[in-house]
Amino acid sequence: MEKTLLVEGMMCGHCVMHVEKSLKGVDGVTAVKVDLKAGTAHVVLSKDVKPEVFAKAIADAGYTFKGVK
Repeated sequence: MEKTLLVEGMMCGHCVMHVEKSLKGVDGVTAVKVDLKAGTAHVVLSKDVKPEVFAKAIADAGYTFKGVK
């Protein structure tokens, strides 16, 4: 299963690293690819993960979760 998450507030490569690290810590996430220019994070999942879990992980990294694309 794969999802694309909308992330607001990323401005540089360090932002990308923070979001990737936080999302990789979510149970069920097996891979993460963040696109700074598009403001998205593409995640590959081994099980279904609720949007609230992604929202918390992204907020914990210091950014804003804007939904699933």
